Amino acid sequence: ALDGPQQRVREMRAVYRARRDRVVTALRAMQGITCAMPQGAFYAFPSIAGCLGRRSAGGRLLDSDTAFAEALLDEAHVAVVPGVAFGASPYLRLSTAAADEVLDEACARMARFCAELD
Repeated sequence: ALDGPQQRVREMRAVYRARRDRVVTALRAMQGITCAMPQGAFYAFPSIAGCLGRRSAGGRLLDSDTAFAEALLDEAHVAVVPGVAFGASPYLRLSTAAADEVLDEACARMARFCAELD
C-alpha cells in the first residue's frame, strides 16, 4: 500500500477531507457550538460550552458533555462520545468516517437539538 499506486489514496483523502469540512461547517452553524478544524484523523471535536446549563426539549439539564451526549442520543438519535472520555470536557468526539447522507442527517438532527435548547 505504501509503495503501490497512490491514486486511490489521493481520492480517498479528498473524500475524507470533504466530509470533515462538511461536518465542521455544519457544527459551526449550530447554536452554542464551536469547532476548530481538525488536521487529521476521522473525528471532529466540537466544544459544547455554549450549550451547558440549558435544558433539552425533553427537559434534561445539560450540565456536562456526558449529559449532552446522553440527551442527544435519547432525543435526537445521534451518537457521539463525551470529551471527558479523552480528558477534554466540555467537548464531544464525532466520527466523520460515514457516508455523506448519514453525516448530513446526523448534523441536521444535532442542529435541531441545539436550536430547541431552553
